[in-house]
Amino acid sequence: MAATTESAAALRPAPPRSRARPFSSPSPQVPAARPATTPSDPEHPGPLLLMPSSLKGLGQAWLSSSSMALSACCSVSAWQKRLPVLAWLPRYSLQWLKMDFIAGLSVGLTVIPQALAYAEVAGLPPQYGLYSAFTGCFVYVFLGTSRDVTLGPTAIMSLLVSFYTFHEPAYAVLLTFLSGCIQLAMGLLHLGFLLDFISCPVIKGFTSAAAIIIGFGQIKNLLGLHNIPRQFFLQVYHTFLSVGETRLGDAILGLVCMVLLLVLKLMRDRIPPVHPEMPLCVRLSCGLVWTTATARNALVVSFAALVAYSFEVTGYQPFILTGEIAKGLPPVRVPPFSVTMANGTVSFTRMVQDLGAGLAVVPLIGLLESIAVAKAFASQNDYHVDANQELLAIGLTNMLGSFVSSYPITGSFGRTAVNAQSGVCTPAGGLVTGALVLLSLDYLTSLFYYIPKAALAAVIIMAVVPLFDTKIFGMLWRVKRLDLLPLCATFLLCFWEVQYGILAGTLVSTLFLLHFVARPKTQVSEGPVLILQLASGLHFPAIETLRDIVLSRALEVTSPRPAVLECSHVCSIDYTVVLGLAGLLEDFRKQGVSLVFSGLQAPVLHTLLAADLKGFQNFPTLEKAEQYVRQELGMEPYNVCEDSVPEHKVTLLTA
Repeated sequence: MAATTESAAALRPAPPRSRARPFSSPSPQVPAARPATTPSDPEHPGPLLLMPSSLKGLGQAWLSSSSMALSACCSVSAWQKRLPVLAWLPRYSLQWLKMDFIAGLSVGLTVIPQALAYAEVAGLPPQYGLYSAFTGCFVYVFLGTSRDVTLGPTAIMSLLVSFYTFHEPAYAVLLTFLSGCIQLAMGLLHLGFLLDFISCPVIKGFTSAAAIIIGFGQIKNLLGLHNIPRQFFLQVYHTFLSVGETRLGDAILGLVCMVLLLVLKLMRDRIPPVHPEMPLCVRLSCGLVWTTATARNALVVSFAALVAYSFEVTGYQPFILTGEIAKGLPPVRVPPFSVTMANGTVSFTRMVQDLGAGLAVVPLIGLLESIAVAKAFASQNDYHVDANQELLAIGLTNMLGSFVSSYPITGSFGRTAVNAQSGVCTPAGGLVTGALVLLSLDYLTSLFYYIPKAALAAVIIMAVVPLFDTKIFGMLWRVKRLDLLPLCATFLLCFWEVQYGILAGTLVSTLFLLHFVARPKTQVSEGPVLILQLASGLHFPAIETLRDIVLSRALEVTSPRPAVLECSHVCSIDYTVVLGLAGLLEDFRKQGVSLVFSGLQAPVLHTLLAADLKGFQNFPTLEKAEQYVRQELGMEPYNVCEDSVPEHKVTLLTA
């Protein structure tokens, strides 16, 4: 893979490391309005009177401030932030056009067979995979902040669609529309931070389980088996039960396609870097091998279709074919807010209830997958992506896609890798990919009839194999074994229901986080003065634990002793913490010993001073706090100078 990346990088011009800083118009100066007073007595001016000149000045100031706000909203930088295409389009060059065309063509040859295959995973007719493959190409050109990302159907999203839409296209299209609305709202409200609560072990557990579920789900097509249920455990049972019914033609063709895909992938990974000083024939041969290996999905599927057509001509067909696919472009229509079934009409409310947890799982996983792909390639290729803008892009893509019968889409890691390795320079490569998908819908659907399902199954299996991370278990065992719990909870429960696995893993990770907040680490130094150093923040679940530690170590002993709370790591507190600290101060006062604080940050100190706690004392450093307490015990003198608490309190409250 590294060699491929280097060779592709050598073939394309180095893109700019960062976008040009957008121009911003200078802020207009606001004229100051001079106060007008009665001139009769300059020492004792009367009531403030607004003279005509003052009214004119205030009017100019108001107009100037309004123009400033308007210019901020309509500035070039604001428009470039919401429409990133405006940042790179003025600098677009002929060289970029050539590289984007090559990349778009490479991705197009990859996405067409994958889209047909992923529709099978989603339990939908094959054309719905193609309907889902072009909208994101066009929308992302204008709204996307990553030059590498390609939006379209993926194995993960297809699996989720199959779980929640009952293999009914109307449900899939409605789920697309509602998911887009949710994603768009999250982007507008800047709620992308919610995705941070899904930890990496949860993501790895989900993707690894999904790889097994998707891959094993294609065994029936690879072997030509019929009547295999979709529920995973039943699927495993019935697949092994029906192995004796394997169709020899499908099995041989499927295995041959898998071997060809593997060989072509290994060839691409082992292409040496191309240098300008190499002979022309060597560079051409490397380019030919790389192009062939990159378009391997299209080549293998075309080869299988040609073999199937050859048998069809002879009158004998040993393969199960894809069959008829609706010809032409999808009709542009409003998403179905009701659907007519055999037993009556299902209303919009009932459809939403039937979708259930899918309305939460599908949008979140879609956003998570897309942003993870964008950030990974942005880090690799040294540029920046705007997470909230990515939310807007994928949300609007799904909303618009629902009008052309798309099912939910997200960023594809495999096709994004092809895009990056093909030398793409801007998101404009998506225009070529989208156009290629539309052309295939309009002119090639009759040829898709002859594609064997075994060949599509081979494409899917080889695409999901990299999703299973074999190293994550050993890595977590060495780094932090506790993280194996959310990983295993997600991995195992996903085989039952995907939403249960994600929910269980997230819940376990959140419990670890809450336990860390409720039981912060505290370093205790014993001696005549008890010193407690809080190693992390202090929030309301932790105050009772802190209170128990302080009381058991300082007061509930034979001889009560004073204590110092070193709080330099505490950046904020709440009202419950204030009440708990007030109770501690009162307990120490009753025992006749001191409890003092040191190193409080300004916001925390301001909160405690505003609460006016009786007996509260704070010192800038631990040494001075300890020196003061020792002086109270008569162990050493203490010089109360400029650091006295009352002066500090007055200064802070005045500020």
